[in-house]
Amino acid sequence: MKETLDEQSRKALVSYRLERADETMKEAEILAKEQHYNAAANRLYYACYYAASALLVSNTISASTHAGVKTMLGLHFVSKGILSNELGKTFSRLFEIRHSGDYDDFVYCDKEMIDEYTPKAEVFIEAIKKVLM
Repeated sequence: MKETLDEQSRKALVSYRLERADETMKEAEILAKEQHYNAAANRLYYACYYAASALLVSNTISASTHAGVKTMLGLHFVSKGILSNELGKTFSRLFEIRHSGDYDDFVYCDKEMIDEYTPKAEVFIEAIKKVLM
């Protein structure tokens, strides 16, 4: 996000992105139930991405790419102990899974992967909400 936001606009954007995170987690659940595991993994990543980007916006930290969001999250929140290393690893791994699923051939996520990362994504989003309180 390149333009400067006033406080009211920033709060509205943070709220919107957190809502998107919650909605996208619901999408992941629906896709997993239908055994669309690659799509479910994509939605798990995006749910975390929306939460992470909300955290960055709230702190007026700019990132214009997905890799930038990952880098800024690590630099400003994980390395300072505001978010745990485990949460940073969760986001990084979901980033890799999503990237591979979108751009590589013959990549298949499975039920076990989704079952492992769904609760991790939920914990990630809840941790960000706590930081934002």
